[in-house]
Amino acid sequence: MDVAIIGCGDIGARVALACRERGDPVTGWVSTVEGVSRIEALGIDAVQNNLDRPLNASVPLNARQLYYFVPPPPQGTEDSRVASLIGGFPNASQPERVVYLSTSGVYGECKGAWVDETRPPAPRVDRARRRLDAEHRWRAWSEQSGQELVILRVAGIYGPGKLPLQRLQSGQPMVAEADSPITNRIHTLDLVQICLAAMQRGRAGEVYNVSDGHPGTMTGYFNQVADFLGLPRPPLISLEEARRRLPPGMLSYLAESRRLSNRKMLSELGVALRYPTLEQGLPACV
Repeated sequence: MDVAIIGCGDIGARVALACRERGDPVTGWVSTVEGVSRIEALGIDAVQNNLDRPLNASVPLNARQLYYFVPPPPQGTEDSRVASLIGGFPNASQPERVVYLSTSGVYGECKGAWVDETRPPAPRVDRARRRLDAEHRWRAWSEQSGQELVILRVAGIYGPGKLPLQRLQSGQPMVAEADSPITNRIHTLDLVQICLAAMQRGRAGEVYNVSDGHPGTMTGYFNQVADFLGLPRPPLISLEEARRRLPPGMLSYLAESRRLSNRKMLSELGVALRYPTLEQGLPACV
């Protein structure tokens, strides 16, 4: 089964290696020459195509299965990169099945409530609006083409190289536990197996929340990571002081609180998480 991974960064490269080990021909799409060198060094066939520019028409998409891991552009409320790719499909072969990596941020502020896939999206910030726009574009493509689509709404990712080391080392503050939002996470290595399961067993047209099922406060997360790394815990400040001192990006995360249900993911995709808790997952980050 020919596989294309568009956006072959850390997660994409791990999925590519898993596909190759399974015997599937796989090609990784990246946007830079450096990216080509990086994934070719892993033994993965590489294609350079920058989705912020017109697609290279000389590079056909010869893949029946497509994983799309490219983040949206940094500004605006639309995902022009998805639009560029889908717009190039009529001039190339169509994938039969797509797994799109979205974000649980599309649900917006839920005041700490449990959230399953039946909850209507209500994004409050542009980064989540761009993700929802991408979901809509992929759905429209699937309906018009008759090809299959599975959407994964992913919680915060942690794993090798994905811990807030610099933030902790620099002593940046965090709000007190009582003011901290409820957040969700998934380990990199579990996310890889979930992506593979979604391609093989996900129901066409369905959305799956992706998390380890053990939400906790954001402050608690930073404290646990600091303890694991042997670093001082972040100094605590009030929410009012945080509004003056923390950058807008962090403040936008502090303004949203939800508990992400992963029941549908576990039951329908048939995955057994290797790291269902942060305590189990942290040792597998180094």
